[in-house]
Amino acid sequence: MEKQSIIDFFNRCAPDWDAEMIRNDAVIRTILDNAGVREGVDVLDVACGTGVLFPDYFARNVRSVTGIDIAPEMAKRAAEKFPEATVIAGDAEEYPFGRSFDVVMVYNAFPHFPDPARLIERLAAVTKKGGRLSIAHGMSREAINAHHSGAAHHVSNGLPEAEKLAKLFAPWFDVDVTVSNGEMYQIAGTKR
Repeated sequence: MEKQSIIDFFNRCAPDWDAEMIRNDAVIRTILDNAGVREGVDVLDVACGTGVLFPDYFARNVRSVTGIDIAPEMAKRAAEKFPEATVIAGDAEEYPFGRSFDVVMVYNAFPHFPDPARLIERLAAVTKKGGRLSIAHGMSREAINAHHSGAAHHVSNGLPEAEKLAKLFAPWFDVDVTVSNGEMYQIAGTKR
């Protein structure tokens, strides 16, 4: 899986992304609770797309929202919709953030990163001590993998079993949330 293919795919998807978004507000609330999204925190939304979770962060009175997406068209739409957020068109594995965050969220995007271990290591570097990293999907692992078997098969590694992903967290995070059920998938941990 090559990054340019990912960029091209999501740039093509950007114009219709919001119209095709399916939300389950109860699942999103659970994901945000498990991730520690609350008043006064600084959030980094990795692969933020068009900013689908930004309104949820702002509703919880976070201090700041920074989104980054490798697809410039996705980032452009997020920036246009949410001028109160900082939105970066860039690669989260390479971008020099120059700061750290209380909450780092990867929502509905993890299978699109070619090197999961490298991504988690990089995100550990920008998560504050005591901060939280959350990798979450608003549907089950099976549903995500089935969804990605279609048009997105060339830009997805698939979503690993929760236990395997938790092991990738282990060098930097104490994992305290592991959910893989019919409604959602989430691994979250606190940085040591």
